[in-house]
Amino acid sequence: MAFSRHPTDYLGKEYRRLVSENLNWQLRVLESASEPICVVDGKEVLMLCANNYLNLATHPKVVEAMIKTSENYGAGAGSDRSISGNMVVHEELDRRLAEFKNAPASLTFQTGFMANEGVIPQLGGRGDLFISDELNHGSIIDGVRLCHADRAIFEHKDAEDLNRVMEEAEKHDPPYKHIWIFTDGVFSMDGDLAPLTEIAKIAKEHGAGVYVDDAHGEGVLGKGGRGIVSHFSLGRDEVHVEMGTFSKAFGVVGGHITGGEDLRNFAYNTSRSWLLSGAVPPGVAAACTAAIDVLETEPQHVEKVLHNRNHMLDGLNDAGFDTGNTETPIIPVMCGKSKTSKDLAEYLWNDGIFVLPIFYPMVAREKARIRVQLCTKHTTDQLNRALESFKEGGRKLRII
Repeated sequence: MAFSRHPTDYLGKEYRRLVSENLNWQLRVLESASEPICVVDGKEVLMLCANNYLNLATHPKVVEAMIKTSENYGAGAGSDRSISGNMVVHEELDRRLAEFKNAPASLTFQTGFMANEGVIPQLGGRGDLFISDELNHGSIIDGVRLCHADRAIFEHKDAEDLNRVMEEAEKHDPPYKHIWIFTDGVFSMDGDLAPLTEIAKIAKEHGAGVYVDDAHGEGVLGKGGRGIVSHFSLGRDEVHVEMGTFSKAFGVVGGHITGGEDLRNFAYNTSRSWLLSGAVPPGVAAACTAAIDVLETEPQHVEKVLHNRNHMLDGLNDAGFDTGNTETPIIPVMCGKSKTSKDLAEYLWNDGIFVLPIFYPMVAREKARIRVQLCTKHTTDQLNRALESFKEGGRKLRII
């Protein structure tokens, strides 16, 4: 008798297990624009969990660029960029981004995840080595897994451990043809920075490539928000691939890589996520270019988000919360157990504050937290109200 199986019954069982362990996501619905005060599930709340750091998602110049370009070029590009969908607005965005990054070339993708998943696997193969920080974003992890290169991991932000891994790698027989080091620039769950200067130094000593995912650094780090490579004053011969996204501080959607002309040419000829996906709508490309224009001409947005971040961080620390080692507008409020993080998020929600609990597998077990994210338009009064709510909830749940 054949083994009896059902194709989908395990899905419901697995979901119920997640619920029982407080590891399930509960989706809320945003019913207005992404602004500090918005409507979620029919309720007016203070938004403290958006990636829209500079509030460019609703900036008039960005919105106008999307509307006008859509009127002129249509709602969609009609094809992949590799076929007939490579429009003038896409080429202009690539050019403007490279100019903004002070680099020879850039290539834009449909999402940041697609940039990592498309480019990383093509950078190596059998006989090569990929080395990752242990807390890298899932898109880097998936990109590395798609490649046949050997893999190694170094302890989070630990340059000494990276050096140990590199020294071990040099003993490999036969020698590795290519070695790549992959790291987040800003680690999205903790808001801390990669020691990119030290990583670049170690890489140079061993002839290795450096690939940094700066999704959460653009717009808030570096000169005029140019990102982590600018922040550390590193050259293109020290960081070979700078990856980023338009979905966060730029306020739109999309991904990109920046580096040399050879990188751009190689990437669009080999990355299947780029070659085999429809081009981003022309209005989206134009809105991304407009966001770059705003960053170049209105530096006050970057200054204000950092001011708000410092105000919120000081208030949380003074109240006795553990905020980890954040260095950016991402502030983790450590809770420990997943249920505690959910309970604090629910308390804040009932008080008109919209935050989300972050728990396993996005972070390690017993490392659950609320991830607070600040934006340019938050007012001091709004932040003070949120701080009072955090204090009350923290005391009630015995977090502080």
